[in-house]
Amino acid sequence: MNRMKSRLLIVLIAAATLLSCTSSKENTLAYFKNLGDAPHGVLPGAKGDYEIRLQPDDELVISVTSAIPEATAAYNLPMNNPATRGAYLVQTQARSQTYLVDNQGYIMMPVLGRVAVGGKTTDEVRDYITTQVAKEVKDPFVRVEIVNFGVDVLGEVKNPHRVVTGQQYFTLLDALAACGDLTEFARRDRVYVIRTENNQRTYHRMDLADSEIFNSPYFYLIQNDVVYVEPNQIRIDNSKYNQNNAFKLSVISTIVSSVSVVASLVIALAR
Repeated sequence: MNRMKSRLLIVLIAAATLLSCTSSKENTLAYFKNLGDAPHGVLPGAKGDYEIRLQPDDELVISVTSAIPEATAAYNLPMNNPATRGAYLVQTQARSQTYLVDNQGYIMMPVLGRVAVGGKTTDEVRDYITTQVAKEVKDPFVRVEIVNFGVDVLGEVKNPHRVVTGQQYFTLLDALAACGDLTEFARRDRVYVIRTENNQRTYHRMDLADSEIFNSPYFYLIQNDVVYVEPNQIRIDNSKYNQNNAFKLSVISTIVSSVSVVASLVIALAR
């Protein structure tokens, strides 16, 4: 009877341990764990201006129109195929050419000439061009879009790659979603955003389990940010195990080959 009770106690302890491990594993995969159990609520809002600001090598599509198209035709680049540098031989229909921001932060526009756009938002550039064109054309309509905004996403995501988008606001969550989300081997508390501004490279570590990331100035990404997701210890241990096994297999293969060569020589000499 005592033996049966002991076995039952062992089974219960093992089950409790298994459930504990399962629960712990599930918690490590959760986002924003501090939101609580309420079915709804208000998330903390990011503070500041996070609209994309233009920098050298950005490509812009700028179109100028009005009620009389002929009046604004001179302000537009001719149609071309393709439009962007990365789309050669891909697009089959004509589209507007792009303006490339030079190292000094300028673009060259028909009629208007050299226009300073570096450090400005697309809305600010639109407003400036609209004011200039309005001096000659009644009620012009100007559209300015960045077409090569991109960030690199690396590490423990399901599909690491460079994400290119035309969105004016692009968040860390947008970038991770575009790569298929994190893998089960990712550390949710060690997601790094690496940023280059004013010739200085900085980084910030983000914890996806903490809803305070919505307040971070790194939550909204800017051009050429790098997002790196650190692997957890399981991934690191598996990698070391695989490398060790590969090394052992290589050593064994070398020994077997050497023995085979020696055996062949011995047989040849014996003959």
